[in-house]
Amino acid sequence: MHVQPMRQKTPIIISACLLGLNTRYDASSALSFEAVRLLEGRAFIPVCPEQLGGLPTPRPKAEFDCGSGADALKGDCRVMDERGLDVTENFVRGAQEVLKVARLSGAAEAFLKEKSPSCGPTTVVKGGKTVAGEGVTAALLKTEGVTVKGF
Repeated sequence: MHVQPMRQKTPIIISACLLGLNTRYDASSALSFEAVRLLEGRAFIPVCPEQLGGLPTPRPKAEFDCGSGADALKGDCRVMDERGLDVTENFVRGAQEVLKVARLSGAAEAFLKEKSPSCGPTTVVKGGKTVAGEGVTAALLKTEGVTVKGF
């Protein structure tokens, strides 16, 4: 008799706020029942790149001063908080930490929060308006071959 080994799917990186954790800039969550349903039966790792980058919760809201995540990674634009403080270094450090988590865990997929300057896979907020663009973490993960889905 031959027994088939159990095939474990690789874990998924997920924005902690999507799971209902109060990690957003205003110490709230962005619980996504759709994301939670898609995680059923899968191992997952909640992350908050802004916290991993050294920022507190709550923290001042932040936006790009130009461009988006890929530009910030190259040093071509900055992430500025609403007080005028440059927090780009924190956002880049947080993205690098999430990438380390993905590599250590073997995660090849990430569910990230849209409209976030760190996580947004397809949209970010600039000047108080939602625009096309990607957050710093989404940009870094994509360049490293991680599939990113937004919620």
